[in-house]
Amino acid sequence: VQLQASGGGLVQAGGSLRLSCAASGSLSSYKVGWFRQAPGKEREFVAAMTWSGGNVRYADSVKGRVTISRDYAKNAVILQMNSLKPEDTAVYYCATTRIVWGEIENQQRYGVWGQGTLVTVSS
Repeated sequence: VQLQASGGGLVQAGGSLRLSCAASGSLSSYKVGWFRQAPGKEREFVAAMTWSGGNVRYADSVKGRVTISRDYAKNAVILQMNSLKPEDTAVYYCATTRIVWGEIENQQRYGVWGQGTLVTVSS
């Protein structure tokens, strides 16, 4: 599976962006996560889901503002981000894993990564 992340851009605080992680193959046996890396900071977990949709998890920093979902038609995982804040500015990456759900926030266990898409939120 190869991943292509897209949808980043420049938005004002309070605005919305819709990120897409399109896969070249089937995601049915994978869990898909979104991570982000802000300038000068380590990459951090944002959200993840099983392709079946049975399990979803969000980082506390984005809970209530971000929704992760599937787009079956495009074979993609979507990250809808609302009420964006300047601190959301980062390069956003999607990745796949087959690890157990309990380790879903552990980025070291993700094997395939997309190239990243830059989100810039202006104040």
